Order: sequence, then structure tokens, then C-alpha cells
Amino acid sequence: MEDDDPKVVPIKLRKCARCEKPVVHEFRPFCSRRCANLDLGNWFDETYRVPVEDADGLDDALNDEDLDAT
Repeated sequence: MEDDDPKVVPIKLRKCARCEKPVVHEFRPFCSRRCANLDLGNWFDETYRVPVEDADGLDDALNDEDLDAT
């Protein structure tokens, strides 16, 4: 791996994903346990969500496959 690869950012230069302070190796990608816990709390509270697309007819297709297997 080349040291001068523009896509590689050394950990020392990265910023906290929450407050943008310098990252601490122990808590990366955060600067502290507090920022890590605040971020985790957002996941638990469902503040962050992963978008999904519902496929119409997916249930019907799964049911058809179940009938074919028997």
C-alpha cells in the first residue's frame, strides 16, 4: 500500500464522527466514550435509520417458493 494514496486518511488526522474533535484510537471513530455513547443512543432511539425499499409482491413470491418446496 502506498503512503501517499489520497483515499487513505491517517487516524491522527481524522475527526470524530459526532463532534469533529480529533479521533482517539480507543474510541474510534469517536473522540471519547461520551460521543460513542451518544451515537449509540441515537441508534437505540431510532434517530438513525437504514433506508429500505419494500418490494411489492415479495411475500407472494416467498409463499410460492414455500409451496413448491413441499
